[in-house]
Amino acid sequence: MTTIAELSLSTAEFALAETFDRLPELEVRVESVVAEGPARTVPLVWFTHADHDAIEVALEADPTVADYQRLLENTDEEMEWFYRLEYDEDVSSVCQAVYANGGTLLDAQVADDQWTLRLLFPEREELSDAVSAIEDSSTRVDVRRMVEAGQDEGLETTAALTDPQQEAIAEAYRQGYYDVPREISLEELASELDISHQALSERLRRANRVLASEQLDEPAGELATD
Repeated sequence: MTTIAELSLSTAEFALAETFDRLPELEVRVESVVAEGPARTVPLVWFTHADHDAIEVALEADPTVADYQRLLENTDEEMEWFYRLEYDEDVSSVCQAVYANGGTLLDAQVADDQWTLRLLFPEREELSDAVSAIEDSSTRVDVRRMVEAGQDEGLETTAALTDPQQEAIAEAYRQGYYDVPREISLEELASELDISHQALSERLRRANRVLASEQLDEPAGELATD
C-alpha cells in the first residue's frame, strides 16, 4: 500500500552542515533529485538569502559536497540561485537507501539544523527497508510521520511505527526490558536483534515517542497532504 513518510535527519549527519554554519540565513529548496547511474544522485536546489560568491565559498569548504555547478539565477530582486550538487559518498549512501527501496522525494526542507524529507513509497515494507538501510550506515533518522493510502479516500490510514521500531519495542517487552528490575540489558537485547545497542536505543526512543504522542492525542503518525 502506498505510503508517504516524513523523515528527519540532522544536517551534521546528512548534508550541508558546514554550509549552513557559514551562512546561517541561507535557505534551501530542493527542486528535484536526478539519479545518475545506480550509485549517484544529483540534487537540483535553489539557495536563497546569500550571494553566489558566499554560497560557493561555503560549498567549496563543505565536506559533504563533492562538486557543484551554478545553473542559473532568479531574475527577481531577491537573491536566489539554482545549483546542481553532487554529494560525497556518505550522503549519497543515504539517498541511495531511499531510491534503492523504491522511494520518491516529494519535498525536502531545512530548519533548525534538521533536514525534513517527505517521501513516497509504493509499499510500507520499502519504507521500513530504507530506514533500516539508513540506520545501518550509522546515520540517525527519525520517522516523524507516516500515513498509508486508504482504498476509498486517499491518504487516511495512520501507521505509526515502522517495522523495525515495532519489532524492537515488541521484543523489548517480551524479553522484560521494561520490567523492574529489567530482565535483559540493552546490549543483550541488541545482540539478539543483531543490531548495535546505539541503533536499538534510537529505535526504542522513537517508538516510545510515537506511542506517547498517541496517548496525548497528538498523533505523530498523521501527515497532512496538499
